[in-house]
Amino acid sequence: MEWNQDAAPLGTAKENACRPSQDRAVRTRGCSLQESRGTASPLNGRAIILIAAASGVAVANAYFAHPLLDVMADDLSLSRSVAGLIVGATQLGYGLGLLLLVPLGDLVNRRKLIIGQSLLSVLALVSVGFSRSAAMLLVSMAAIGLLAVVTQALVAYAASLAHPSERGHVVGIVTSGIVIGILLARTVAGSLTDLSGWRTVYFVSAILTAVIVLLLWKMLPQQQRQPTTLSYGRLIASLLTLIFEEPTLRVRGIIAMLIFANITTLLAALVLPLSVTPFSLSHTEIGLFGLAGAAGALGATRAGRWTDQGHGQRTTGIALGLMLLAWLLMAQLHRSILWLIAGVLIIDFGLQAVHVTNQAMIYRVRPEAQNRLTAAYMTFYSIGSAVGSSTSTIVYAHAGWFGVCVTGASISLVTLVFWALTLKSTPEAATRQIVG
Repeated sequence: MEWNQDAAPLGTAKENACRPSQDRAVRTRGCSLQESRGTASPLNGRAIILIAAASGVAVANAYFAHPLLDVMADDLSLSRSVAGLIVGATQLGYGLGLLLLVPLGDLVNRRKLIIGQSLLSVLALVSVGFSRSAAMLLVSMAAIGLLAVVTQALVAYAASLAHPSERGHVVGIVTSGIVIGILLARTVAGSLTDLSGWRTVYFVSAILTAVIVLLLWKMLPQQQRQPTTLSYGRLIASLLTLIFEEPTLRVRGIIAMLIFANITTLLAALVLPLSVTPFSLSHTEIGLFGLAGAAGALGATRAGRWTDQGHGQRTTGIALGLMLLAWLLMAQLHRSILWLIAGVLIIDFGLQAVHVTNQAMIYRVRPEAQNRLTAAYMTFYSIGSAVGSSTSTIVYAHAGWFGVCVTGASISLVTLVFWALTLKSTPEAATRQIVG
């Protein structure tokens, strides 16, 4: 049984979200998520895989520079302090994109917005590849970050087209593409840099992104939007309103902030113990740890399905417990690198499971505001990522790898306690099974 949003009658977004249904439905704030029978969904398997792949490539563009800062700085004769701004410019652009671009999907044609942002990403990638000065590089990296938020527009787009009883499953597949893109970015960037220099990374990605733009143009289904009188200014202001009004968004946003602070605590410091004795690994070898993380992330793709079946809270608790266990394993790095590999597998499984569950739950809250829900949720994510990456190397400098593991385990424990304390404050409508 599938749901076709294109077949929905015209009216305001709120009217359609609250229209009575004769079928079984999930009630959220007095509204009904309809599950119409006998209609075909505009999403098919190929379209979902394409959206996941496009999301992964787009987000990888924002992460390629992380393991390449030293070679990029040397090539452009930049000091290490200026080199650090490369990642900072990308994060700044990404944050602005979350606030200014992602909400637009609730106002304009999502398909055109996605294709337009992806096409502009090609130009930004080429600009990075041709950069000959710090100014040109930093502006280009900020543009890449700004446009990389197309990943979040793709998640909201897929969620809006999916049948309500399949929404968590679809979100899980697309989010897997994003997580795998983040994890594999280090592997691809390190390998291509060792082969032919860091600029090749961005030129190859520009070509791949251009191919994806063509496929998106051919395969993304059309989506008939509901007319709205909401202005752009009110649209952006409503992000705060959503955070204040929706307890599910607040709770799951804080959990997202903590789990992404957790994972970036690992990623930011990972290169430090592995690049020195007794390991002395190369960029390529360190990047291979992304493959282990990707395997773990793939294992958690069913988290969305479990949430659709009403097991979102249980999935969250188990996954957070696994993230805590992972840090205990990774603290044994001095005994064997295999402990680290096992920990990376487990922590990425836990991260993916919680992240997918978070999104599947918040998309039930306000069906007419899925892009804004995404933007607000990912703002929490960005704060957590920034805190984790900025403090991790400081901790390593003062307390070594064991100190990093203690920090990560502490964040995991705080997240687990917070989840337990908020079980009763999370609305039942966000956690119950959707029957379809």
